[in-house]
Amino acid sequence: MSDAAQPTVAEVRAAAEAVKAAIDRHLEAVESRSGENDPAVFAAYEALAAAADAYDEILYDAYDEVTPFEVPGDESAAAYLGPDEPEAVSVLIRRDYVIADPDRLRAQATRLDSGLAAPGAPGTARPAVGSLNAAIGVLFGEYEPDEIASRCEEFGLEEGDSTLWVSAAEPGEPGEWLPEPFDDADPQLLICRFDVSEVFDDELEALDPER
Repeated sequence: MSDAAQPTVAEVRAAAEAVKAAIDRHLEAVESRSGENDPAVFAAYEALAAAADAYDEILYDAYDEVTPFEVPGDESAAAYLGPDEPEAVSVLIRRDYVIADPDRLRAQATRLDSGLAAPGAPGTARPAVGSLNAAIGVLFGEYEPDEIASRCEEFGLEEGDSTLWVSAAEPGEPGEWLPEPFDDADPQLLICRFDVSEVFDDELEALDPER
């Protein structure tokens, strides 16, 4: 630890208070969010990350100590090489679910398609009677992904991590990318992304153990 330009006790305390205030603002944004990808929540998360990063740095400069959590940084992010004014954008969404209650999932699917309770006709592609794959196909064919996300427990699903990428793209022809829809996911064309994960909740608990 160098003696040059050491942060004062007051400066370290101010940085700690900034983290506490950022936690409160983030929680307020989460409690009043309008949807899964509410920009206010994203902005509050970014502000919390910046405050925590600043506190970690000043704590180390003053006391050679670090915090017990990691703040995601931009070092691992690929530099954006796309156009400043893209002609089109591509939106990629991934949502993971654990099948927590297979019986409930099957029951919901059978309510929508009573044919699931009967054997498939010869020559059809219908999976075996009671197949989870068939039930999943019915649910995701009937409901929009956002509705499934908001009602996942009702369908016997448990929500896992999710991410949404918005990337710069070139206007394409109808059906052009359908054979390989995810091959063009290029981090260097990424304009913005929004992530939802329990790991972020764990980081907040490390910041404020009394949560």
